[in-house]
Amino acid sequence: MTGLSLQNVQISLQDKLLLDINAVVEPGGTLTVMGPSGVGKSSLLAYIGGFLDPAFSAVGKVVLNSQDISALPAQARGTGILFQDPLLFPHMSVGENLLFAVPQNVKGLERSQHVDEALTRVGLEGYSTRDPATLSGGQKARVALMRVLLSQPSVLLLDEPFSKLDADRRSQIRELVFAEAKQQNLPTILVTHDEDDAMAAGDQLIRLTQS
Repeated sequence: MTGLSLQNVQISLQDKLLLDINAVVEPGGTLTVMGPSGVGKSSLLAYIGGFLDPAFSAVGKVVLNSQDISALPAQARGTGILFQDPLLFPHMSVGENLLFAVPQNVKGLERSQHVDEALTRVGLEGYSTRDPATLSGGQKARVALMRVLLSQPSVLLLDEPFSKLDADRRSQIRELVFAEAKQQNLPTILVTHDEDDAMAAGDQLIRLTQS
């Protein structure tokens, strides 16, 4: 089975059950998990990605493209994640940030070609030598997205990546992220507390509430 399957995934904190989810996200599809702070949204992404804080406990299977990845180390899971902050490396240029994500099996000139193509795709052609500190919030978000996609993930995890953008940029970046995920046929999980994010994502929606 291709896509992402969450099978009886339960996450708890100090014996308090935060969430209990069963879901299947097809390639190119999106699951939005929505709810207020403290209901386990980000912890769900951390569990899928393999970096759940040890203060939490979790059970259940995460199956990606027919492989149970629940026990694999984070670097072996094939997940790509976008956070609220772009987290670009400040000591690297825009191009170096992107080059860092290109898999090692891509060799020679093809590596820089991947970077140039990625920048062109998001309207940042010629920005390779720029310092990330000189970019606007929307430009940083575009670079962060391309850095994740250049790593060739098998699933895209979105941890409220639009929340710090102003309304206009938020709409543009949201549209770009979902379009790129669909074009690359990635199963995508968005966690958010924002109704507009959920509406823009479309597809499946799970609402979590404080217990």
